[in-house]
Parts: sequence; C-alpha cells; structure tokens
Amino acid sequence: MIESLWIPFLAIVFCSTADATHCSIDGQPLVRNITELPQDNYGRPGLSHTTVAGAGLHGMKEVEVWLQTFAPGSGTPIHRHSCEEVFVVLKGSATLYIASNSNTKYPGKPSEFRIFSNSTFHIPVNDAHQVWNTDEHEDLQVLVIISRPPVKVFIYEDWLMPHTATKLKFPYYWDEKCYESRVPAAKDEL
Repeated sequence: MIESLWIPFLAIVFCSTADATHCSIDGQPLVRNITELPQDNYGRPGLSHTTVAGAGLHGMKEVEVWLQTFAPGSGTPIHRHSCEEVFVVLKGSATLYIASNSNTKYPGKPSEFRIFSNSTFHIPVNDAHQVWNTDEHEDLQVLVIISRPPVKVFIYEDWLMPHTATKLKFPYYWDEKCYESRVPAAKDEL
C-alpha cells in the first residue's frame, strides 16, 4: 500500500523539478548542445522554436538568441515589438514584409524583401513586420537575436489595423512558463 503511494508522489516531484529546471539558470553549463535545449512549436503549425540563450532560461538581461525553423508556407504573424531584432538566415529563402510607419496610425502597405541563405537583416524598434517562408520546397532556418528581453509582442490582424488596436502577447509563448507569475503586465511603448 505505501509503495503504491510513492509512484504518484515521485511523478509529482519529477514534473515539478522538470518545470523548475526549465526556468532556472542554476546549474546551466557554460557550453550547451543546442539539440538538448527545449524545442516546441507553441501551437503554431510549421514552427520549430529553440531559445538558445534567453532571459528565462539563462538569465540573459540585454539580448536573447533563438533558433527558428519555418516549414514551407508558414511564418510569423504581423507584429511589432519594443526591441531591436537581427536575423541571420542559415538555410532556405523567404519574404520579409516590413512597414516602417510607427509614426502613423497603422502600418500600411509593407515593403517586401527577398531573404535567402547567408543573408541578414534587422528590424528596428516598433516596426511592424512579418517573415513568411514563401519557398514551396525548403524549410527556412534563422538565428534571431533580440535586445531587451523578454520580448513584448503586439500582434496585428492585418496591415491596416491601428497600432492602438493590436493585441499584446506577453509573456510570449516560449516565455510563459518562466514569466507568467514573476513579471508585471507590459504596456505599449508607442
């Protein structure tokens, strides 16, 4: 009888420890194998996201680094954030849509740029943008560096949606486990 009670107890302890370890910087080795870091699609079909170095996972305060893979026909929502963002395209090709109109009421028609393997680009603070894998055959894989983590994302339904009507997503999907109970709600900085 007592032995049968240990199994559920150990399962609870193991799950709690695994969750706590996910958000803890204690005991994190200096050198890590990327393939052993948590990876998920966070409910977005076609996405594979790994936080290589982040605020929640590794205690980063000034930058965060992500490895993201987008299947053909998938990409990011139209969004902006209050941080700078740099992309390095490791594999594949896609289209970057960007509207540098944060001083107007809504983003408006975006400019389109073809991105490709070994290219890089940056997104200024609060510029609405979207990256879409328009290649029909190959995954898009990017290394993404953001400033001022954790990221506060403002999501648009379309390019004509007013900035003030965007939906704030904070903490963002991959930060939820680590920040939900620790960080106060973010405000729009436009």
